Amino acid sequence: MGIIHRTTDWLETHWVTPAYAGWLLGGVALCFFGAATNTMAGWLYVISGIIFALLGLAAVLPARSLKSIQVRRHPIPPVSVGDDLTIELEIENPTPKPKTLLQVQDILQAELGKPVEKPVEAIAPQSVYRWTYYHPTRKRGIYRWHEVQLRTATPLGLFWCRRAWDAPVVAVIYPTVLPLTNCPLVDNIGKDDSAQFYSDRRSHSATEDLTRALRPYRVGDPTRLIHWRTSARYGELQVRELEVFTGSQEVIICLDSAALWRGEDFEQAVIAAASMYFYACKSQLQVKLWTAQTGLLHGNQVVLEALAATNAGEEGTAGNPPNSPLIWLTQNPVSLNSLPPGSRWVLWNSVSSEGNSERPIKPSQPGLVIDTAQPLQRQLQQPLN
Repeated sequence: MGIIHRTTDWLETHWVTPAYAGWLLGGVALCFFGAATNTMAGWLYVISGIIFALLGLAAVLPARSLKSIQVRRHPIPPVSVGDDLTIELEIENPTPKPKTLLQVQDILQAELGKPVEKPVEAIAPQSVYRWTYYHPTRKRGIYRWHEVQLRTATPLGLFWCRRAWDAPVVAVIYPTVLPLTNCPLVDNIGKDDSAQFYSDRRSHSATEDLTRALRPYRVGDPTRLIHWRTSARYGELQVRELEVFTGSQEVIICLDSAALWRGEDFEQAVIAAASMYFYACKSQLQVKLWTAQTGLLHGNQVVLEALAATNAGEEGTAGNPPNSPLIWLTQNPVSLNSLPPGSRWVLWNSVSSEGNSERPIKPSQPGLVIDTAQPLQRQLQQPLN
């Protein structure tokens, strides 16, 4: 059956392949021709000849019907996991004759599912048929597919013909971003309990309450930050933006993507990285993302695309993580003791199920051990260990 399927598929994409009715009518024509040969009856020859002529015409017309058709695809807007991809196709008929009885097949990347089909009754002469459909998403990633296939057996339905048009597109599915109301990992990054830390903090406290800039008042701003003198001058409320002390360090979220992970744990780590990044952005902190392949990144869209594309065990072309306080997301407990001072960590401990202790190594910095059976959002908001 595999050889038969491949043969018929090759015939359909390069020439035509008979439909069931075509095979049946061809068998009838052979029977009439055999009977005519045995009986030498001329009318039987005429009937068989007409049927063969009809089959020949039915084999030529489908391929001609697909000629001159043009297929275009619109770019696909990025979405997050759980949202639907919006896929738009345009099929143009530039000829003066209508194109009828078409079957459109959008060949998706295998991870997204089976090809999506749409019957098209007719495309008027010199007009465009637009097809928009929505495809569900279940996993983050960057997906690429190239082909749109049109299939027809017009006008007699005796032979199928299928041709492919190159219409490349990229679909970016971002990881889920959890709405964190607080995150001690981000709030306390760069802080140390040592005397040196408090000495450094005193050196920065002089600038902690300085006004960085003035901006118009927005609903929800504290009234204590209103700069009344400037507000009276401009005739509208002006709010002070203060210099905020964050341990004189930017927030660096590092995903240990070069290590080997369990699939479910890595997906949770990607969600955690995205959630902490946007929590830090919402808190108006300077935040960057680091992965083993990309290095340091900044910018919402750039970070989301990097997290959509990252995979466990990828090649570490970016070198080592920065030697400054960071948030380290890993499944390797051995790496926790080599973190820079002031760092925090999040550990997905896969060795605990093998009879080892949950924390085989005692890190010098606080962090979180993730329990995959518990909601990730709640764990990211709980106090550090």
